[in-house]
Amino acid sequence: MSTNISKQKREDLLNKIKEIRNFISAAPQDENTGNLLSYLCNLERDVNGKKYGLVFEEHREEIDDILDTYTPVLTENKDLFINNDGQMNFLIEGDNLASLKLLEKTHKDKIDLIYIDPPYNTGNKDFIYSDIFVDSLDSFKHSKWLSFMKKRLLIARRLLSRKGIIFISIDDNEVAQLKLLCDEIFGNDNFRGQIVRGTGTPTGQGNAILSNEIDYILVYAKTEQAIFNGLPFNSEDAKIYNLEDEYGKYLVRPLRKTGGEDRREDRPSMYYPVTAPDGTQIYPIAPLGYESRWRCQEKTYKQLIDDHRIEWKQDKTGWKVYQKFYLDGRTKQVGNLWIDIEGNKKATITMRNIFGENIFSFPKPVELIYRIAQIASYKNSCILDFFSGSGTTGHAVMKLNAEDGGNRKFILCTNNENNICRDVTYERIKRVIDKEGYAASLKYYKIDYVPISDRLYYEYADELLKHIRELVELENVINFTGNTEIAIVLTEEELDNFISQLENSTKCQKLYLGYDILMDAQQAQTLKDRKITVNIIPDYYYKELEG
Repeated sequence: MSTNISKQKREDLLNKIKEIRNFISAAPQDENTGNLLSYLCNLERDVNGKKYGLVFEEHREEIDDILDTYTPVLTENKDLFINNDGQMNFLIEGDNLASLKLLEKTHKDKIDLIYIDPPYNTGNKDFIYSDIFVDSLDSFKHSKWLSFMKKRLLIARRLLSRKGIIFISIDDNEVAQLKLLCDEIFGNDNFRGQIVRGTGTPTGQGNAILSNEIDYILVYAKTEQAIFNGLPFNSEDAKIYNLEDEYGKYLVRPLRKTGGEDRREDRPSMYYPVTAPDGTQIYPIAPLGYESRWRCQEKTYKQLIDDHRIEWKQDKTGWKVYQKFYLDGRTKQVGNLWIDIEGNKKATITMRNIFGENIFSFPKPVELIYRIAQIASYKNSCILDFFSGSGTTGHAVMKLNAEDGGNRKFILCTNNENNICRDVTYERIKRVIDKEGYAASLKYYKIDYVPISDRLYYEYADELLKHIRELVELENVINFTGNTEIAIVLTEEELDNFISQLENSTKCQKLYLGYDILMDAQQAQTLKDRKITVNIIPDYYYKELEG
């Protein structure tokens, strides 16, 4: 029998805390003894805390201080609007923690797929924390990175739909810590696998360490409802479908079960006679002479006959029955070793072809995120990347939509350090749309901040109203201009005009109404009769600020 040493130490410490509490409780009580008893309660709670998992020193960022005294809002840069019909997409410039907090107002439980490529925390100036590069000598290197990631992943989980899946690229520096963090946030039961990806660009100098030719992608689902799509067969996969009839290419496999649990007693309902072309009754008998079984019940076998999926062959030992598997419509299950996708060098060439120069370090290949979207999204999914960097996710989503007729939309979030959002992310999307002729549009939003510290809600509500249109567009995935299904009313006069024009419009489904506008009974009844949903703004998005 094993002994839990940690539990013994914990119980010894709790007993000592109890003795100290009894001693203090017996002493004359004053403010100091009350404080000491409170401290002991906190200490006892910590001792009884986490027994397994990730423990690190949590750190605050500069953005945490900003969000304590300001609330983020969105402002559109209308000069950068790309209008090329097709699906509306969004690019948000600013700290991604602020972007995520806004997305929580518009997209909670709505995102089907998240892909992120966060800083790998190599200690080589790839991770900035509160405007300072975290180097390899920082004693809180891992803690700062984990604090940074935890806040963002907690919100990411809330954004995922019930069928949602998140893919996170990472390398050896933080993969172990990230796995434990994601187990805590998403639940170990929702871990779907760890993909190994060949980067195609070996790193590491000298003989002190192994040359690194891979990185990883951790995959987590939000719930058990998440499923993966199979991948289409390529020409190499299709070679095994070496037979063909009027219904297409196919391969055959014996109908008799082989391997484990192949005996009659294992599945008695799968032991029955089938009729060969000459009328002979054939039973599933193994080569060793024992009674075996078929792979399916008799009802299913009859359906296979109706579907032309049974084939008979005769050799010197008699008739053999096979099940036919047609190539058309088949997909293959996705594995966790991805070395068939061209690596980072190809991604760099792609960027050079778009911009004419090497404008971004370490981009991910379009083919990588294209595959992720293939296996983990639907044709109408909303896809989020909140470390969007070079804009590969947007590029991949548009490419997939063009090839399979999908209507996926993407939301990209990135800061604008060195003008990356404007000059790289946006510019790439713009150039790819122009070059490939993709039917896709893009709105460019920037994070701004409204001060809320020491102010009552009604004192800044009008400021929030100036930025509501962007949230409405983001939530409903629309361009407000010319849209007849959604309306915003901010004044009494606008409300009167809206009501009067309803006679000529039957498409409006949703009205966003300013918080200080009072409808009369007749106006309210008109909206109710037309089944128009009314959302009070800015309260609809900023309910938590009302106090």
